[in-house]
Amino acid sequence: MDSASSGIRDFFAQLASAQVLTEIISIVVAAALAVAGGRYVRSWRQRSGRTESGTWLGASLEGLVIAAPMFIGIVLLFLLHLLLTTFGAHADLLYVALQLTLALALVRLGTYGMRLMLGRQTWFDAWEGRIAVAIWMVIALELVGWLEKIQATLEHVRLVPGRNVFTLWELVKGVVVVTLFVFVTTLLARTVERRVMRLGSIALSTRIGISKFTYFVLLGIGILLGINAAGVDVTTLNVLTGGIGIGLGFGLQTIAGNFVSGFVLLIDKSIKPGDVISFTGHTGTSTENFGWVQELRGRYVVVRDRDGVETLVPNQNLITNSVINWSYSDQRVRLRLPVMISYDDDPEKALDALLEAVADHPRILREPAPVTRLMAFEDYGMRLEVRFWIADPMNGVNNVRSDVNRAIWRVFKQYDIRIPVAQRELRMLPPVEGRTSPASGPPPEL
Repeated sequence: MDSASSGIRDFFAQLASAQVLTEIISIVVAAALAVAGGRYVRSWRQRSGRTESGTWLGASLEGLVIAAPMFIGIVLLFLLHLLLTTFGAHADLLYVALQLTLALALVRLGTYGMRLMLGRQTWFDAWEGRIAVAIWMVIALELVGWLEKIQATLEHVRLVPGRNVFTLWELVKGVVVVTLFVFVTTLLARTVERRVMRLGSIALSTRIGISKFTYFVLLGIGILLGINAAGVDVTTLNVLTGGIGIGLGFGLQTIAGNFVSGFVLLIDKSIKPGDVISFTGHTGTSTENFGWVQELRGRYVVVRDRDGVETLVPNQNLITNSVINWSYSDQRVRLRLPVMISYDDDPEKALDALLEAVADHPRILREPAPVTRLMAFEDYGMRLEVRFWIADPMNGVNNVRSDVNRAIWRVFKQYDIRIPVAQRELRMLPPVEGRTSPASGPPPEL
């Protein structure tokens, strides 16, 4: 107890010495100047407007902004270390701080380069900072000589008692090794995806299917190789894989069905990005749930409508239910607009007026040409119909219907063609002599 207390007193006495305090103050000043310099570099980039992304210049400037505080700290620590050693003072702490700062700069630039290789909107993009800190902490523990002590401590913590000893250190090592293998396989999968997506001779849906299939296969191989490299016998996972199979058969059957349905959609090319679909099961020109296929994901399809709302439709729904694909083989769509005219008007004149109403619209095709039909004689008028084709349903259907209806109204006004309104007449007949109403007669028999 006395030796421990004396050791603590010696540590604080050494910490309070002039040499150590000088080094600590120097490190704090260097850190403050490095942070201030990094903020200045970031604000300079924002003021200059050089925030372009997707180019080598933009990537280089972003890397410079990320590494600026660390590079400034390295320069300041080196100068302070040189100054103290020139005057014969101890600079051991400054040397350690210089090593740690240099390691942090290399790790941060390395993770930034990995993020550029993997691309945006990946799991690494969200975890980049945390991964950099974790790697740097391991390197820092090795530089200060604490890693072996921590390893020895973790090896004494047994998680699974019995014949086969499984310690906390083996768990940490396994997680790190599996993560490295998953990262490498993800990098390979992204490389394959970029190569495949450049092949213009292959259909887009096929390219997406190959990319997704390659990603999941390589990811699974990476996990298995990582588990094996961590010292775990893969053959001992038979029970686990059997349990996963049973879970897929019962609890996860919907998820598994959606994944399989997604691959089916990619293979048969029935739905692909850019298609215009409506998935309510209605036929004709109904635009309910009408939208554009934005993405084909593993579990769902992203459909965006004209209001900007993105609907996530499970892949299984698109396989088992009827789906109207407006652009499956031909993007041309025929629209039919009914209209009523009075019996006092000439139907031939009205049919010619309908053709005139659709003659000048820029989105209506001239081949096939618009046609008009006299469909039926209704109770209060004659029902006509104008039919025409458009080649771009992705630009909207109801807007064309609205334009044509407005043109019909103007043309009918011009030619004095009336659109009748349904009317009903109620006639009150006088009572017939010698006939009594049911109200004044005898009550009915029960």
